[in-house]
Amino acid sequence: MPLVCLKDFEAHARERLSKSSWDFFEGVADEGITKDDNIAAFKKIRLRPRFLRDVSEVDTRTTVQGEEISAPICISPTAFHGIAWPDGEMSTARAAQAVGICYVTSTFSSCTLEDIVASAPKGLRWFQLYVQSDWQLNKQLIQRVESLGFKALVITVDAPIIGKRREDIRNQFNLKKRLLLPDLRSPTERNSTPCIQSSSINASLCWNNLSWFQSITQLPIILKGILTKEDAELAVKHNVHGIIVSNHGGRQLDEVPASIDALSEVVAAVKGKIEVYLDGGVRTGTDVLKALALGAKCIFLGRPILWGLAYKGEDGVEEVLNILKNEFHASMSLTGMFFFPPDLGL
Repeated sequence: MPLVCLKDFEAHARERLSKSSWDFFEGVADEGITKDDNIAAFKKIRLRPRFLRDVSEVDTRTTVQGEEISAPICISPTAFHGIAWPDGEMSTARAAQAVGICYVTSTFSSCTLEDIVASAPKGLRWFQLYVQSDWQLNKQLIQRVESLGFKALVITVDAPIIGKRREDIRNQFNLKKRLLLPDLRSPTERNSTPCIQSSSINASLCWNNLSWFQSITQLPIILKGILTKEDAELAVKHNVHGIIVSNHGGRQLDEVPASIDALSEVVAAVKGKIEVYLDGGVRTGTDVLKALALGAKCIFLGRPILWGLAYKGEDGVEEVLNILKNEFHASMSLTGMFFFPPDLGL
């Protein structure tokens, strides 16, 4: 039986992963209210279609930070793809390259940055940074990604500490016993026998630190995790290049706004000065359309990518992306939109 929607991949992934691995990928903070809200909030929004328009040629292409992508659907940074599939992030990168979209590689990848780049040398890639307490390590990571051809630096701002994920605690799930963090070791360590090393996220990171990042890299800086007007205005004030509206998939602070509910506030606050993207809760092509109609430049997809990866590796991720891309194309056609920006007026 063919898989026809993203939900189909969820069931197959659950069958293929161990309980502790599934719980890690699907994990939520506390009661999981925000994760559920992320999905439910989309279903409260209704589209206003326009008819008798020529939609014989629909163009899904757009740009992010000046780089063209085949559709406004990109891959969010998620950790440890090696849990889902042996080739891990290398498979994910190949799928993103094949579909022609952007893949944001996580600090907590199970493959080295060099291997990820070599697996998909023509792919558009950004790097997500969990800012470390060791500033020299931050600098080394940023210099590496810049030299490897990554096109943007995505700084996660909503994780000064890790949220309480109940299932991981119940399962006694310990990543340190299972995986290396190949990019959080010094160059000397990377050339020697690998050793397990945990990272130390910097809980003191604040707005004034952004100037340090801007002083050491020419990459555009994107802040991931913004949910409010006040922080959006500060992002513009501090000259960042973009915002990903995100609540970390409900994995950090529970009972915050759904990403789609926070989007309009952030879009209004930046006044078109920087690009705004959305992460969280997207499961259908109409969800993509709704996010764009409310001001997002593109959406980023998290858990469904991992479902596709667990199901069939690179091919599974490519299937997930193409299904969503085709659904989005159909939604554009059926609402009378043949290009963006739209005039849906939700």
